[in-house]
Amino acid sequence: MWARVTSIGLKGMEGYRVNVEVATYVGNDSFKIVGLPDAAVKESKERIIAALSSLGYVLSGNKIIINLSPADQKKIGPMFDFPMAIGLLLSLHELEEMIPKDTGFLGALSLDGSVQPVEGLLPAVLAAKRLGIQRLYIPLDDHLPVLDIEGLEIIYVSSLKDVIGHLAGQWVPPFFKKVEEESDCENNRYLDFQQIIGHAGEKHALEVAAAGEHHVLMTGPPGCGKSLLAESFPSILPPLSKEAQLEVLSLYQLSRNSYTQSQLPPYRSPHHSASGVAIIGGGQYPKPGEISLAHRGVLFLDEIGEFSRKTLDMLRQPLENGLITISRTHATIAYPASFLLIAVMNPCPCGYAGSNAHYCTCSPKQILTYQNRLSGPLRDRFDINLALRPVDFNAASMTQAGEQSSFVRERVKEARERQYDRYGEEICNNRVPYEVLLRDRPLTDSQQSTLQQLAFKKNWSNRTQIKIIRLARTISDLQASPAITDQSISEAIKLNTV
Repeated sequence: MWARVTSIGLKGMEGYRVNVEVATYVGNDSFKIVGLPDAAVKESKERIIAALSSLGYVLSGNKIIINLSPADQKKIGPMFDFPMAIGLLLSLHELEEMIPKDTGFLGALSLDGSVQPVEGLLPAVLAAKRLGIQRLYIPLDDHLPVLDIEGLEIIYVSSLKDVIGHLAGQWVPPFFKKVEEESDCENNRYLDFQQIIGHAGEKHALEVAAAGEHHVLMTGPPGCGKSLLAESFPSILPPLSKEAQLEVLSLYQLSRNSYTQSQLPPYRSPHHSASGVAIIGGGQYPKPGEISLAHRGVLFLDEIGEFSRKTLDMLRQPLENGLITISRTHATIAYPASFLLIAVMNPCPCGYAGSNAHYCTCSPKQILTYQNRLSGPLRDRFDINLALRPVDFNAASMTQAGEQSSFVRERVKEARERQYDRYGEEICNNRVPYEVLLRDRPLTDSQQSTLQQLAFKKNWSNRTQIKIIRLARTISDLQASPAITDQSISEAIKLNTV
């Protein structure tokens, strides 16, 4: 007459255990779902009745109450169809097998009794692992990789009949094999560094940015190659780890976007007319925005000066914390947003301030107003500042072939691996806490004294000094140097203060 089944609810990327409690009584036909269900959960009643009827189970003559506990959390989506149906069969003694508390069920039901994938399935699976679930029944989703998570047995099912048979020991789930994509082929979809003429210094700066996940701001007149360099940047990024791939796929699932580049870091380039909600995330039922879809990858803002100032200032918190918190009346949700920001802008409204080839028609006040579209606190969060000039195609150096992205990518990968080994986790120099950055290899007294003198002379803030040290640490990692070198500090100063 009473049964309980375990499922998983989602609050953003965070999951929580949901106890599906089912009670049945002899009486007038009624079916009630409580526990703050939304409209999709309330409609589960009709899907469950139809699915069980298609398998020959009769629910007439029963009063059914289903409670989704905890009762103070809003339950959203059809994810609870499957566990509610299993709980109902247990309550009616149609299933006699004992189901442990560490066994969970996720999925929606079709009217014919088949189990269907749902939005947020992957983050719910990852949450189940964190919550101590040891066995999980889920539908097979062709858009997701086969999940092999240590400590969690995942059983793919296609219908309620399969589940009933497996619980009774009469059915063995088939093994599904998927073909993995080739990461080397995926990188070929981006422009290779070798195809970009000139800009050797800027390419090296982008290599440093990729190695340490440093944010980059590029300025220069139209046609000098700012956007071209930014669009080729993903070609030097190493492939994502398995854990990072699952994080990225989870965010894309929650946003209802497809993501086929499973091993490549995401690359997002929103238009400057995009709203603050589209960039940051939100809505009545909050969804991840562009900054979360760029998690573990790159967010490229072309013509950053054309974005609204309010939208740009919203980036300050995620740039600092790698997290965005969205507060609504019914919930406060946090999404990861650890991305590398590449922004480009013109030096003035007409774009030709400081150019030798074109005359600038902007007044000093117009130039200042345009530059002030980026607030001081946001501008201060860029680690690398590059001032680009048009390439001289007649120069002799143009005859030399540039370096292929594959070679640069290998150096970036090695530099990141040194950082991961040093910090004991998958984190780069731009994200690691400052005290951890210098824990093993601090600056020498001479380096510290020189940096303090320059900071006093040029009126640098503490943040600027820390940015220079982080950049120097990354440059030293690219050079395979265990300690921060004097040369790397000098180069970091040039990159940060151009």
